[in-house]
Amino acid sequence: MYTLISVLIIIASILLILIVLVQNSKGGGLASNFSGSNQVMGVKKTTDFLEKATWTLAVSLMVFSVIASMTIPRGTTEEKSRIEQQVNNAVDPTQMPQFPTSIPEEDAPGNGEGE
Repeated sequence: MYTLISVLIIIASILLILIVLVQNSKGGGLASNFSGSNQVMGVKKTTDFLEKATWTLAVSLMVFSVIASMTIPRGTTEEKSRIEQQVNNAVDPTQMPQFPTSIPEEDAPGNGEGE
């Protein structure tokens, strides 16, 4: 679901960029190309369409962004981070190390073997 919403965000962003680039801030742009009076869509209708398309794409982009933030895949709570696992598995530094208290028979000095 998150991938689908991400693709829709990218498509809406590209369309919004193209429509904004077509417009001219001083009233020209695509509308200035249709200056003939016998056009089906006149200058006024072209600017109205571009403005409505801009607002529609901007609102849809914001809605898609909010929906995407709700559908972000989250990890399960059972998984722990590696740092937390290391802390839990760490040896307690206050414990005394368990050294052997007796010397093994074969390594004991002076037992007479080999001399």
